[in-house]
Amino acid sequence: MNMIECSGVSKRYRRSWALRGCTLAIPGGRVVALVGPNGAGKTTLLHLTVGLLAPTAGRISVLGGEHPGSPAALDGIGFVAQDTPLYQNLPVAGMLQLTRNLNRRWDQQLAEARLAELHIPLDRKVGKLSGGQQAQLALTLALARHPQLLVLDEPLAMLDPLARYDFMASVMAAVADEAVTVVLSSHALAELERVADYLIVLTRGQVQVAGEVEQLLATHRTLTGPASHVPDDAQRLRVVHAGGGQAQAHLLVRTDQPGQPPPDGWQSHRVSLEELVLAYLREPGAAALPGPSARAIQNSGIPA
Repeated sequence: MNMIECSGVSKRYRRSWALRGCTLAIPGGRVVALVGPNGAGKTTLLHLTVGLLAPTAGRISVLGGEHPGSPAALDGIGFVAQDTPLYQNLPVAGMLQLTRNLNRRWDQQLAEARLAELHIPLDRKVGKLSGGQQAQLALTLALARHPQLLVLDEPLAMLDPLARYDFMASVMAAVADEAVTVVLSSHALAELERVADYLIVLTRGQVQVAGEVEQLLATHRTLTGPASHVPDDAQRLRVVHAGGGQAQAHLLVRTDQPGQPPPDGWQSHRVSLEELVLAYLREPGAAALPGPSARAIQNSGIPA
């Protein structure tokens, strides 16, 4: 079952398009990394998913066909918004009670047990908690609803490295215990590489690449060779990003034939998730090109 399906989804704010023609099918049981620069449309896509916005064009469904914002969708989706907005003057127990009163599904025992394990006092005001504790409280409020889909919008942005690690450990424990699907928007590529098994790169409101991390890494590689020329058989490759110096060139390429030998005179290297993401962020639109990206090669100064 697909947890999220988008078909030609676009969203416009007045004269500006935040999303254009977004088409996705995200299967269940995945930890999905949603990556892109500020203003790429990530938060807009997540808000469409949870029903806070309606698309200007196209269709979106969640949880195998439910309409975002419907009672069934609201029951099955947990959402932690950017900057974990919480009522700062309420005690932690008050946040639990408020959330319980606003939701049809709620597990008070799970919430209290989880906060006790994290040493977060129920009588302490939310505003007196550390940034990491507030993030864990927001996550607890989402998990206590036993969601099928957990949507996290930049939850790591304000956290220190230890708090980031603890937060992601909690998310992965939920994935293991309840088989929840997670969609995580973040700039923390190192954290995402550790946990994600599905990747979506979004720039300028458009999907650049999407798919299983293992498959994407298998079909991308870096070619290193002389900068004097692009390989003669480069037509079978899709150049996502080209760089290098006067003597040596580096091409990050995508091929439909994993394991194929590199062109004569060139060496092939595996890519990391971070290298792959950065290449698509540097070259928006490269994924749509049928052959080598002329712009990528031209920008690198490598003779074609």
